[in-house]
Amino acid sequence: MPEVMFAGPDGRLEGRYHHAKQANAPVALVLHPHPLHGGTMNNRIVHALYQRFQAMGFSTLRFNFRGVGRSQGRYDGGIGEISDAAAALDFLQAVNPNASSLWVAGYSFGSYVGMQLLMRRPEMSGFISISPPASHYDFGFLAPCPCNGLMLHGADDELVPESSVRKLVEKLNTQKGISIDYRVMPAAGHIFTPPQADQVADAAEDHINVTLNRKRISLAAD
Repeated sequence: MPEVMFAGPDGRLEGRYHHAKQANAPVALVLHPHPLHGGTMNNRIVHALYQRFQAMGFSTLRFNFRGVGRSQGRYDGGIGEISDAAAALDFLQAVNPNASSLWVAGYSFGSYVGMQLLMRRPEMSGFISISPPASHYDFGFLAPCPCNGLMLHGADDELVPESSVRKLVEKLNTQKGISIDYRVMPAAGHIFTPPQADQVADAAEDHINVTLNRKRISLAAD
């Protein structure tokens, strides 16, 4: 789990990067919760997703947004953090120029940043969005949503009502060619317990495997 420092738009950014052994392996970028509310790349969900992507054979990066840990700069209301994520993606693509697919995963605020990144980078293959803050941020920019993905939310989320995420998913699923895999975790709040973190990673792995298998079947049929 080597430490990395890479250039961001407002100074150097601190991360942890795992490089897959397989040539042309898929890559994943994992984004952490809100910097002003204790979010870091060492968050339980971020770490669980990072480890799961690694176990699945992905080259994987998690990093601290500006002003967090050893990352330089100051919190920028989400705008700068989107630029940080783009710089992290640039780093990943530079190290993995022939990656077979590219995924972004985010938790809470990180899921909002990840969805913003999707709109800016058409090469993205899919996304994992955990506890998207649909009641706090306007996700109307997903028009159209550029690709399919997983949205997972806690049934008892005390910060973001499940109904707000369900409404977002229903709206996205009306778009042509878009099918969001929406899963609600029973008895889960916004902050997941350690056993629930493993369940989140299980759901992500299941979704990715289904997506990649569907792609392989489609390519074989052509």
